[in-house]
Amino acid sequence: MLRERISPDLSEFLRYLATHEEVENGIPSLKKLSTELGVSLASLREQLEVARALGLVEVKPRLGTRRRDYSFTPAIRQSLGYALALDDEHFLKYSELRNHVESAFWHEAVRKLTSEDKQELQSLITRAWERLHHVPIQVPHEEHRNLHLKIYSRLENPFVTGILEAYWEAYEAVGLNVFAGGYEYLDEVWQYHQKMVEAICNGDFEAGYQALVEHTDLLYQRP
Repeated sequence: MLRERISPDLSEFLRYLATHEEVENGIPSLKKLSTELGVSLASLREQLEVARALGLVEVKPRLGTRRRDYSFTPAIRQSLGYALALDDEHFLKYSELRNHVESAFWHEAVRKLTSEDKQELQSLITRAWERLHHVPIQVPHEEHRNLHLKIYSRLENPFVTGILEAYWEAYEAVGLNVFAGGYEYLDEVWQYHQKMVEAICNGDFEAGYQALVEHTDLLYQRP
Protein backbone atom coordinates (compact mmCIF):
# COMPACT_ATOMS: atom_id res chain seq x y z
CA MET A 1 0.00 0.00 0.00
CA LEU A 2 1.10 3.59 -0.67
CA ARG A 3 0.86 4.63 2.98
CA GLU A 4 3.18 1.78 3.94
CA ARG A 5 5.80 3.15 1.55
CA ILE A 6 5.63 6.72 2.86
CA SER A 7 5.11 6.06 6.56
CA PRO A 8 8.83 5.43 7.35
CA ASP A 9 9.41 9.15 6.77
CA LEU A 10 7.00 10.06 9.58
CA SER A 11 7.78 10.39 13.26
CA GLU A 12 6.91 7.38 15.39
CA PHE A 13 3.82 9.11 16.76
CA LEU A 14 2.50 10.24 13.36
CA ARG A 15 3.10 6.77 11.94
CA TYR A 16 1.13 5.28 14.84
CA LEU A 17 -1.61 7.86 14.33
CA ALA A 18 -1.93 7.05 10.63
CA THR A 19 -1.96 3.28 10.94
CA HIS A 20 -4.24 2.66 13.93
CA GLU A 21 -7.91 3.27 13.17
CA GLU A 22 -8.91 2.91 16.82
CA VAL A 23 -7.21 6.21 17.72
CA GLU A 24 -10.31 8.00 16.42
CA ASN A 25 -11.87 6.97 19.75
CA GLY A 26 -8.86 7.80 21.88
CA ILE A 27 -5.09 7.42 22.12
CA PRO A 28 -3.37 5.48 24.91
CA SER A 29 -1.42 7.37 27.54
CA LEU A 30 1.95 8.70 26.44
CA LYS A 31 3.62 6.47 29.02
CA LYS A 32 2.06 3.38 27.47
CA LEU A 33 2.83 4.59 23.94
CA SER A 34 6.42 5.32 24.93
CA THR A 35 6.89 1.68 25.92
CA GLU A 36 5.01 0.34 22.90
CA LEU A 37 6.87 2.47 20.35
CA GLY A 38 10.26 2.38 22.04
CA VAL A 39 10.45 6.17 22.12
CA SER A 40 11.38 8.33 25.09
CA LEU A 41 8.56 10.16 26.83
CA ALA A 42 10.18 13.54 26.13
CA SER A 43 10.47 12.80 22.41
CA LEU A 44 6.88 11.54 22.30
CA ARG A 45 5.63 14.76 23.92
CA GLU A 46 7.43 16.77 21.25
CA GLN A 47 5.90 14.64 18.51
CA LEU A 48 2.45 15.10 20.04
CA GLU A 49 2.86 18.89 20.02
CA VAL A 50 3.78 18.75 16.34
CA ALA A 51 0.63 16.72 15.67
CA ARG A 52 -1.45 19.27 17.58
CA ALA A 53 0.07 22.16 15.63
CA LEU A 54 -0.80 20.36 12.39
CA GLY A 55 -4.37 19.87 13.57
CA LEU A 56 -4.07 16.07 13.46
CA VAL A 57 -5.14 15.46 17.06
CA GLU A 58 -7.21 17.20 19.70
CA VAL A 59 -6.47 17.07 23.39
CA LYS A 60 -9.31 17.71 25.82
CA PRO A 61 -9.34 17.54 29.63
CA ARG A 62 -10.91 14.31 30.92
CA LEU A 63 -11.55 13.15 27.34
CA GLY A 64 -7.94 12.51 26.41
CA THR A 65 -6.32 12.67 22.99
CA ARG A 66 -8.12 11.74 19.77
CA ARG A 67 -7.22 11.75 16.11
CA ARG A 68 -9.09 14.40 14.13
CA ASP A 69 -10.38 14.17 10.58
CA TYR A 70 -7.59 15.19 8.23
CA SER A 71 -7.38 18.85 7.25
CA PHE A 72 -4.61 20.50 5.25
CA THR A 73 -5.49 23.98 6.56
CA PRO A 74 -3.57 23.97 9.89
CA ALA A 75 -0.28 23.04 8.20
CA ILE A 76 -0.66 25.83 5.64
CA ARG A 77 -1.79 28.28 8.33
CA GLN A 78 1.45 27.76 10.26
CA SER A 79 3.73 28.12 7.25
CA LEU A 80 1.83 30.96 5.59
CA GLY A 81 1.58 32.88 8.86
CA TYR A 82 5.34 32.68 9.19
CA ALA A 83 5.80 33.78 5.57
CA LEU A 84 3.59 36.85 6.14
CA ALA A 85 5.53 37.71 9.29
CA LEU A 86 8.68 37.74 7.16
CA ASP A 87 7.22 39.79 4.31
CA ASP A 88 3.67 40.90 3.45
CA GLU A 89 4.56 40.48 -0.23
CA HIS A 90 4.22 36.75 0.28
CA PHE A 91 0.47 37.30 0.34
CA LEU A 92 0.48 38.35 -3.31
CA LYS A 93 2.40 35.23 -4.29
CA TYR A 94 0.04 33.03 -2.31
CA SER A 95 -2.89 34.89 -3.86
CA GLU A 96 -1.58 33.90 -7.29
CA LEU A 97 -1.56 30.26 -6.20
CA ARG A 98 -5.10 30.52 -4.88
CA ASN A 99 -6.31 32.12 -8.12
CA HIS A 100 -4.82 29.30 -10.19
CA VAL A 101 -6.41 26.69 -7.91
CA GLU A 102 -9.84 28.29 -8.18
CA SER A 103 -9.52 28.53 -11.96
CA ALA A 104 -8.31 24.93 -12.34
CA PHE A 105 -11.12 23.46 -10.23
CA TRP A 106 -13.95 25.78 -11.29
CA HIS A 107 -15.74 23.49 -13.75
CA GLU A 108 -15.45 20.42 -11.56
CA ALA A 109 -16.61 22.34 -8.49
CA VAL A 110 -19.67 24.07 -9.95
CA ARG A 111 -20.98 20.86 -11.53
CA LYS A 112 -21.14 19.29 -8.07
CA LEU A 113 -23.20 22.07 -6.45
CA THR A 114 -26.71 21.17 -5.33
CA SER A 115 -29.85 23.26 -5.68
CA GLU A 116 -29.53 24.11 -1.98
CA ASP A 117 -25.95 25.30 -2.56
CA LYS A 118 -27.13 27.54 -5.39
CA GLN A 119 -29.85 29.02 -3.20
CA GLU A 120 -27.25 29.76 -0.54
CA LEU A 121 -25.04 31.48 -3.12
CA GLN A 122 -27.99 33.64 -4.18
CA SER A 123 -28.67 34.50 -0.53
CA LEU A 124 -25.05 35.54 -0.08
CA ILE A 125 -25.34 37.87 -3.08
CA THR A 126 -28.52 39.40 -1.64
CA ARG A 127 -26.96 39.94 1.79
CA ALA A 128 -23.83 41.45 0.25
CA TRP A 129 -25.83 44.05 -1.70
CA GLU A 130 -27.84 44.87 1.41
CA ARG A 131 -24.63 45.59 3.31
CA LEU A 132 -23.16 47.62 0.46
CA HIS A 133 -26.33 49.75 0.27
CA HIS A 134 -26.45 50.24 4.02
CA VAL A 135 -25.78 53.68 5.46
CA PRO A 136 -23.00 53.75 6.49
CA ILE A 137 -21.64 51.15 4.08
CA GLN A 138 -20.78 47.73 5.52
CA VAL A 139 -18.06 45.58 3.96
CA PRO A 140 -19.54 42.17 3.05
CA HIS A 141 -16.38 40.29 3.96
CA GLU A 142 -18.07 37.21 5.46
CA GLU A 143 -20.28 36.98 2.41
CA HIS A 144 -17.21 37.27 0.19
CA ARG A 145 -15.36 34.51 1.99
CA ASN A 146 -18.38 32.22 2.28
CA LEU A 147 -19.32 32.63 -1.38
CA HIS A 148 -15.94 31.52 -2.66
CA LEU A 149 -15.63 28.64 -0.20
CA LYS A 150 -19.19 27.46 -0.94
CA ILE A 151 -18.46 27.23 -4.67
CA TYR A 152 -15.66 24.72 -3.98
CA SER A 153 -17.25 22.98 -1.00
CA ARG A 154 -18.37 19.83 -2.85
CA LEU A 155 -14.96 18.85 -4.20
CA GLU A 156 -14.14 16.68 -1.16
CA ASN A 157 -10.46 17.48 -1.73
CA PRO A 158 -8.80 18.48 1.57
CA PHE A 159 -5.80 19.99 -0.22
CA VAL A 160 -7.88 22.35 -2.34
CA THR A 161 -9.98 23.23 0.70
CA GLY A 162 -6.85 23.85 2.77
CA ILE A 163 -5.33 26.20 0.21
CA LEU A 164 -8.56 28.19 -0.10
CA GLU A 165 -9.32 28.39 3.62
CA ALA A 166 -5.78 29.51 4.42
CA TYR A 167 -6.07 32.22 1.76
CA TRP A 168 -9.00 33.85 3.55
CA GLU A 169 -7.22 33.75 6.89
CA ALA A 170 -4.24 35.47 5.28
CA TYR A 171 -6.60 37.93 3.56
CA GLU A 172 -7.80 39.00 6.99
CA ALA A 173 -4.30 38.97 8.47
CA VAL A 174 -3.07 41.56 5.95
CA GLY A 175 -6.14 43.73 6.50
CA LEU A 176 -7.97 43.31 3.20
CA ASN A 177 -11.27 42.59 4.99
CA VAL A 178 -11.61 46.24 6.07
CA PHE A 179 -13.17 49.02 4.04
CA ALA A 180 -10.71 50.43 1.52
CA GLY A 181 -10.77 51.31 -2.13
CA GLY A 182 -14.13 53.06 -2.10
CA TYR A 183 -17.64 51.98 -2.96
CA GLU A 184 -16.89 51.83 -6.68
CA TYR A 185 -14.31 49.10 -6.15
CA LEU A 186 -16.62 46.99 -3.97
CA ASP A 187 -19.50 47.52 -6.36
CA GLU A 188 -17.41 46.18 -9.25
CA VAL A 189 -16.27 43.19 -7.21
CA TRP A 190 -19.84 42.21 -6.38
CA GLN A 191 -21.05 42.78 -9.92
CA TYR A 192 -18.64 40.03 -10.90
CA HIS A 193 -19.79 37.82 -8.04
CA GLN A 194 -23.37 38.25 -9.16
CA LYS A 195 -22.40 37.27 -12.71
CA MET A 196 -20.66 34.17 -11.37
CA VAL A 197 -23.64 33.06 -9.32
CA GLU A 198 -26.17 33.78 -12.06
CA ALA A 199 -24.07 31.76 -14.51
CA ILE A 200 -23.83 28.86 -12.04
CA CYS A 201 -27.60 28.86 -11.47
CA ASN A 202 -28.24 29.01 -15.23
CA GLY A 203 -25.81 26.20 -15.96
CA ASP A 204 -23.60 28.50 -18.05
CA PHE A 205 -20.40 27.42 -16.34
CA GLU A 206 -18.08 28.91 -18.96
CA ALA A 207 -19.59 32.39 -18.50
CA GLY A 208 -19.11 31.98 -14.76
CA TYR A 209 -15.52 30.95 -15.34
CA GLN A 210 -14.85 34.07 -17.41
CA ALA A 211 -16.33 36.25 -14.66
CA LEU A 212 -14.14 34.47 -12.09
CA VAL A 213 -10.96 35.01 -14.11
CA GLU A 214 -11.74 38.68 -14.77
CA HIS A 215 -12.62 39.42 -11.15
CA THR A 216 -9.41 37.94 -9.72
CA ASP A 217 -7.46 40.79 -11.31
CA LEU A 218 -9.37 43.35 -9.26
CA LEU A 219 -7.34 42.70 -6.12
CA TYR A 220 -4.22 43.97 -7.90
CA GLN A 221 -6.13 47.09 -8.99
CA ARG A 222 -7.41 47.85 -5.49
CA PRO A 223 -6.63 51.50 -4.65
